[in-house]
Amino acid sequence: MSLHCRYVFIFLIALLTNPVLAAGKWSGNVALEYRYFTENALDNRQHGDNWSFSAQPEYFRRWDGERQSFTFVPFLRIDENDPERSHFDIRELTWVKANKNHEWRIGIRKVYWGVTESQHLVDIINQTDLVENIDTEDKLGQPMVNLSLVRDWGTLDFFVLPGFRERTFPGAKGRLRSQPRVDTDQAVYESSSGQRHVDVAMRWSHNIGDWDIGLSYFRGTSRDPRFVPGVDSSGAPVLVPYYDQMRQTSLDLQWTTGNWLWKLEAIARQSNGASYNASVAGFEYTFTGIFKSKKDLGVLLEYHHDSRGTRATTPFQDDIFVGFRLSFNDRQSTELLFGSVRDRDNSAESFFLETSRRFGSHWKGSLEIRSFRKAPPTDLLFMFRNEDVLQLELAYYF
Repeated sequence: MSLHCRYVFIFLIALLTNPVLAAGKWSGNVALEYRYFTENALDNRQHGDNWSFSAQPEYFRRWDGERQSFTFVPFLRIDENDPERSHFDIRELTWVKANKNHEWRIGIRKVYWGVTESQHLVDIINQTDLVENIDTEDKLGQPMVNLSLVRDWGTLDFFVLPGFRERTFPGAKGRLRSQPRVDTDQAVYESSSGQRHVDVAMRWSHNIGDWDIGLSYFRGTSRDPRFVPGVDSSGAPVLVPYYDQMRQTSLDLQWTTGNWLWKLEAIARQSNGASYNASVAGFEYTFTGIFKSKKDLGVLLEYHHDSRGTRATTPFQDDIFVGFRLSFNDRQSTELLFGSVRDRDNSAESFFLETSRRFGSHWKGSLEIRSFRKAPPTDLLFMFRNEDVLQLELAYYF
């Protein structure tokens, strides 16, 4: 039994047998998703339009004068065509004990670091669940022990991360994937401990006036694999993920002044015998009550830099992001976000549109559109040239 499964088993037994935990509350959602692709896939094994179903219930219980709590969030997706996208994960399975000036958080959790919109450079604790969405916003649960010290000079977090989660990738039949595909069955690790390697991290965060500051350090297995060429069992070419050991020091800053939000994320990383730095910086300015209405319009601009240049394993090495966020501020919580990323070197572009709206007290509809344009063969986005997609989701919340 893997270390991840052991955590799940122990906490589920506690949930089912402890009378204190049994008195908690369930909530969550179930959703139906449809994806429409505007062009045929590059690989004839890949599917066309696609349906999938997802469920994410959540159990929460607080006791001991609200000093202790327990959270359980499983996630399930069943995909029509791609077996790799049909998967189950424990997003959270956590016991929290809060005291006056410190907290213990033990179990499986999701931890988010960062302030920018178009890329989350400093967010390193959780692995990306890439079969969910190409935007890297969805994360797998990470086993951890987290001690948080709360002081007047800031909050200091220590993390011990026992057990590594491999990144998920679409399978041979999946869409929004690389060409050739990534073969996760052949994953290679620099550490002889493989998935059992114990990673460590620490973070200091504080609010000083209008400034939000975070300084972080991570040492362990890289969440971003590099890829080496290989072949699968049938002799077809594949990409083999290689997980290096790495060290990363990072800074995230946000300055709030009037309608302005100024943002910065920067990292310095040592991995694979080399060092590099990367950053993303920009702003969001909000026009409130546009056209004498309740609507607010946010304008976003961010610049991406990676010292590796064209050798970078990410498309954000010298790119500009421009976006607009429209909040209707209505009872239905209607929102719209549009963004465009353009490479300054070769003019490769990607676009996205995300919008959502609640219907009644239980339903929510979402629309997402992604498009890739003008990428030359030397750009990482070239592999997605036929992957323009429109995604609709209808979710029921309980």
